[in-house]
Amino acid sequence: MADSSTRSELPRISDDDMLAMNKELERMIEDVESMSAHLTWMAYDMVALRTSPELGVSMQKLKEAYLKCRAAVCGDPDQESQIDKSKGIFQ
Repeated sequence: MADSSTRSELPRISDDDMLAMNKELERMIEDVESMSAHLTWMAYDMVALRTSPELGVSMQKLKEAYLKCRAAVCGDPDQESQIDKSKGIFQ
């Protein structure tokens, strides 16, 4: 008997509330999937760098080449000074 009275006391959820809740849950799932993908790539990068330390040096050279190319294409003098600073840090 008590079970039937608690069922009638439960609030009704409107269709709009249900849609809003579904959208929010969908967004939360997408955020968690995105975090999971980022963590997977971070773990992969860490393993790759520990396995092959030369990879870090290669990545730094690639970054410097990219910055030089971008500075040449964009003509941004700030980029050139950043390249010089990054060389000093990693040498």
